Amino acid sequence: MKVIIGLGNPGKKYEDTRHNAGFMAIDKISDKWGIPVTQNKFRALVGEGRIEGEKVLLVKPQTYMNLSGESVAEVLKFYKLIPDDLVVIYDDLDLPTGHLRLREKGSAGGHNGIKSMIQHLGTQEFKRIKVGISRPEPGRSVSDYVLNTFPVAERADIQEAVSVAADACAMWTRESFLKVMNHYNSLKK
Repeated sequence: MKVIIGLGNPGKKYEDTRHNAGFMAIDKISDKWGIPVTQNKFRALVGEGRIEGEKVLLVKPQTYMNLSGESVAEVLKFYKLIPDDLVVIYDDLDLPTGHLRLREKGSAGGHNGIKSMIQHLGTQEFKRIKVGISRPEPGRSVSDYVLNTFPVAERADIQEAVSVAADACAMWTRESFLKVMNHYNSLKK
């Protein structure tokens, strides 16, 4: 089984915020592949289904961003999986809005959700799909910025990015992540 995790914050208040790009991608995968993400387990909303014949588990931790690793660790423990069986989709301030970057491992880079995952999984070696949200203008608080919605001018870019992230996850069900990474990192926006 492959586990696809989207990071975000639960609740209507955070629904379309920059920090919820990972949740948006899970919603896109859910819609595209008909996998309802409605079961409340592991302090997460989860959905089991198949993408191109491969069994997948879609996960939206409901622990708030800073504690995401707690929920993810519970999922892996229950299914007796290892970090190599998962990919995590999350927002990245260092990429322009709507751009993607795929990585097989790495540091948290200041992202508290990833910090929590590294802490609870005991490794930095897990696959990532970073969704660019750009940085705030100088003087603006990063926390306020990531907890605000996308302006109208950026909504099409973010919708396209989460759709491409969904396609990358589908490709991962039939190809190595290295091949997926090479393909999607070579695409120019």
